[in-house]
Amino acid sequence: AGAKVYINIDSPSAQKFPIAVTTFRNMNNAAGQDSLSPWFADTLGKTLEITGYFNVLDRKAFLVDQAKLGIATENIQFPAWSGIGAESLVTGGFTVNGRDLTLECRLFDVVQGKLLVGKRYTGKIEERKEMVVRFAQEILVALTGEKGLFDTKIAFAGKKGGSSEIYTVNYDGTEPVKLTNFRSITLSPKWSPDGRQISFLSYKDGNPDLHVMDLNRRTTRRILSTGRLNLPASWSPDSKRMLVTSSKDGSEEIYILDLADGRMTRLTHDPAIDVSPTWSPDGKQIAFVSDRGGTPQIYLMDAGGANVRRLTFEGGYNTSPAWHPRANRIAYEGRAGGSFQIMVIETEGGMPVQLTPNGGRNENPAWSPDGRYIAFVSRAGGKSRLCVMNANGTNVRVIHEGLDAYVSPTWSPHLNFY
Repeated sequence: AGAKVYINIDSPSAQKFPIAVTTFRNMNNAAGQDSLSPWFADTLGKTLEITGYFNVLDRKAFLVDQAKLGIATENIQFPAWSGIGAESLVTGGFTVNGRDLTLECRLFDVVQGKLLVGKRYTGKIEERKEMVVRFAQEILVALTGEKGLFDTKIAFAGKKGGSSEIYTVNYDGTEPVKLTNFRSITLSPKWSPDGRQISFLSYKDGNPDLHVMDLNRRTTRRILSTGRLNLPASWSPDSKRMLVTSSKDGSEEIYILDLADGRMTRLTHDPAIDVSPTWSPDGKQIAFVSDRGGTPQIYLMDAGGANVRRLTFEGGYNTSPAWHPRANRIAYEGRAGGSFQIMVIETEGGMPVQLTPNGGRNENPAWSPDGRYIAFVSRAGGKSRLCVMNANGTNVRVIHEGLDAYVSPTWSPHLNFY
């Protein structure tokens, strides 16, 4: 399977991949567990659909009696599945003994009539969702050549009433967690590259100070307090340095903060406002926002602050740059059609591409670690929502809603809990 990529998810013309997922067999006829048969199929299908890569076929269209379907290759009637348009097929079975669960899953290439992946998982029945997600991860690797994002989270600042706190939510929108409870203004979360820490700004001690939370211990330490504004930005790949915006010397300027000794190295020296720095994936360049040309625009500079050049020229207000983790491409929010929309531009310049449609306000883009999705904040109809879309602007889905406002989403690296 590793020799063939079935789904070229980087292709602009890629179509959703048709896959059939059968109900899973109750292999030891465990009493009271028949509801698990469709549950496994439904949960796996929904997990695959969230990626935006799959068309999970309606089980009503199946030509095969699922109750009699085995999970071995010799039991599969491949022409019946290709006849309804399926290119891949998932079958499965389970046994339940008390609270113990054994789950078997198979992924078949319908066209070639062969098994691609077969896995057996054992655990407690309460762990069945984790087993399903693990097999979804196997399907992604087999069909796309890369693992999915099921082991990632999105952090964001959420406002409720007069305060804002830092939250996280899983990639699929499940398990929202409130990380802080300072009852203050807390903003701008940023993941460390190893996924173990989150930096943020908080007024919890009366000043706009920069803090870092250890996510395993849930402990917080203050790393920068100047009595003036201090905004965290991009971490260095080795988690030892951080780009910050600080007004400690007057106007907002960009600095590199050494996390070991607190030493700050100033990068910008312009009377204009310079904010929102982000490192390139190789650490050799920095994108940032400046109004030195009269309006907020995206600029690039070398990692040491030299060779500043303007990147965006279309639109009178462009901000919140986010550098693609694998390519010379930057997403940002720009004013278009009377509101803000998510744009993408190549770092060599040229015309930007607008990803979100006019009608509503879309801001704060954040790339997924594989660069195939963008998290962003959408405001429409008087409501604020945290959303995710594929990198080409399709498959928009709401990840979290219900708070008064959402600000500054940031996507974690792979956390390896699946």
